[in-house]
Order: sequence, then structure tokens, then C-alpha cells
Amino acid sequence: MTLSSPAPTLGVVGGGQLGRMLAEAASPLGVEVVVSDPTPDAPAAPVARDQVVGDFDDPETIRELAERADFLTFEIELADPDLLEAVAEETGTPVHPDPETLRIIEDKLVQKRRLAEAGVPVPEFREVNSADELREALGDLGYPAMLKARKGGYDGRGNVPVESPEDVESAFAEIVDAAQGGSQDDRSGVAMVEEMVDFERELAVMGCLGDGERDTFPVTETIHEEEILRETRSPAEADESVRERAREVALDVLDVMEGRGVYGIELFQGPDDEILLNEIAPRPHNSGHWTIEGCHTSQFEQHVRAVTGRALGDTSRRAPTVSANILGDVEERQDATLSGEDAVFEWPRAHLHWYGKHEVYRLRKMGHLTLVGKPDERTDRILADVRELRDGLSFR
Repeated sequence: MTLSSPAPTLGVVGGGQLGRMLAEAASPLGVEVVVSDPTPDAPAAPVARDQVVGDFDDPETIRELAERADFLTFEIELADPDLLEAVAEETGTPVHPDPETLRIIEDKLVQKRRLAEAGVPVPEFREVNSADELREALGDLGYPAMLKARKGGYDGRGNVPVESPEDVESAFAEIVDAAQGGSQDDRSGVAMVEEMVDFERELAVMGCLGDGERDTFPVTETIHEEEILRETRSPAEADESVRERAREVALDVLDVMEGRGVYGIELFQGPDDEILLNEIAPRPHNSGHWTIEGCHTSQFEQHVRAVTGRALGDTSRRAPTVSANILGDVEERQDATLSGEDAVFEWPRAHLHWYGKHEVYRLRKMGHLTLVGKPDERTDRILADVRELRDGLSFR
């Protein structure tokens, strides 16, 4: 591959914060980015070369994006794999990761079945299409358990814990309401239920597939509240043997995936240090945002490298690094104005990432902070500092 002017163009389905950070990472590589998104002036628009305004599954929008690009990728699972495949064949623009991978991952039940068949360790799970089927499944799995919408859930949406038999009817009704395409009249293909894992901690590994290459970023610990990722710490506070097993499971997951790119692989460290797969995202992921400052190559640069056929970069960690999400702290939707950021700029090794969203509401991801420690510094100390900085920010 050679660099030239005009530069190669990467088309990204989705113009949210991930598209924004992909465009930021692509520029130094000589790659220009065009995004498509239904929201005019999407978060990625100010840093991308251009935006095509249209729905994620609109044929004309995706066709125009492909015609303007040398390579095509996506930053959101709402992209239509059948449409991506058809447009790639029509325009000759390659899509990575492969649309078949998106087909596997977009449906959580299909994802779990495919990974279990490949020997990847997963929690016990069942397909459920009615409250009665859920009740029957929980007779095997036991209470509590996690009921999940098969498609469309993120940031805790589409996940409902079922604590007791009294919760079955309301939990299933909530999932039906949350499931995209689901309705009270057509409940088939809507939900799955998993055993509740008594985990020691949640882990994440950003996996990378290149042209004949595969690699992983360092194992990271993820800290959630209300099913939403709040902070990450790398290295994870787990024994080296646990981190190595997590990496092995991530590599087994990559063997199932098709197409170049970065994959967010979420894991549980369960009883007796068993590693179980939680979920996969076929794209850069919130649990890998720390790599922008914390690694020699960020997850976003790596994704651009992989998708455009370049060699993968060095994934090693520069120093212990933590991150904290900046979430909306207001109850009513309002214009997004952040206060308190001066303290971040004054703190050594602290980095603010603002996603450029115009409106804020409760728990909406508006940005994140990264704090890079000294080479031998413990992450619990760095984590306390980044929480202090994050808690000093407000939208009120």
C-alpha cells in the first residue's frame, strides 16, 4: 500500500462518538473519513471530511457512502448486514468486519450459540418467547437470572434482571417493549435468558484482526453501575494467570469472527477464576477508550489500520491507565454545557474527550476522562483521582 493524494477514504456507517474518534485517529494515517448518520451534524461531523445524512438501513444512503469510499466499516450494530453485503458487491467497496460477523453478533442468541458451538466458554442460556417459557427456563437456570433483548440493547437497555418468580411477567413485558421490532402481538425471536454469573470482576479485551494478523490489547477491568460502564482500569486487578486466560478466550473468539477490524470482547471472571464470555461488539468499544493515551496504538488507529489493510500497530500499554465516563446528570433533556473542566486541564496526565453531542439527558455518554499513571503506580490510586475529577464535572 502507498500513500497518495487524494488520500484513501474510509466510509463509516454511524456518526456518533466512535465515528468521531475513528476520524481523529484516521487523519494522521493519511485516511479521510466520511460518515453516514440520520442525525444532521452528528458528533463525528466536525472532524470527518463529510457526512451523508440518512438512516443506518437506508439503501441510497449506504450506497452513496460506499461510492465515496475505498473501504467501508460501521460503528454501530444497527447497520444492516444484508444491505452492506449487497452494496459492497454492487460498488466493489470492501466491508470490514464482514457482514456475516455482524449477522452473528447483532442477535445475542445467535451470538451465544455460535460461540458455544466453537467451544468458547459462555454462561448457561435459553431462548424464551413467552413469559411461560421464561418461567420454565428459570426452573433450570435458577433465580436470579438476566433476561436480554436479542437485538438492539446497549448501555443496560434491553437487559432486565429477574430476581424471583413474581418478576417473570413484568420482566418479559419490559423486554418486549424494549426489543426493536418486538410487539405485544409478535413476541417470537425477542428474548433470551442467561444464568446470573457470580463474577469476581468484569473484564474486557479489545481483539484485533488484520490481514493475516491477530492480536489483543492488554486485559482491562471494567466497572459498571446500573448496567452502564462507568470506569476502566488497566492493568486489571486480577492475577497474571487470570489475565492470560482472558486473552486466550479472546483469541478463541477472534477465530470465529470474519473480517478485519477491532472487536470489543466483554468477559466475566467467575468463580474459581473461570473466564466466561459476556458479549462481543464488532467495532471499537467504550472499554477500550483508555488506549488513546494508554497504549502505543489506540483501538481507533488499530481499527483504521486493519480495515484499510495496513499492518497492525503495537498494542502494548505505555503505563497504568484508567478512564471514567462523563454521563449526563440532569433529569430533563437540555442543551449540553459542561462545567468544571478547568480542573481536568490542570491535572498532570489527565485527558478530556468531549463527544460533541448537542443535548444531554440522564446517563447519556457525553465524553470520558483518561488518567495515565506513572510506570509502577497502582491503578486503585489512579482510579480514585479520575473519579474525583469526573465527579467535579456537571451539566447543571
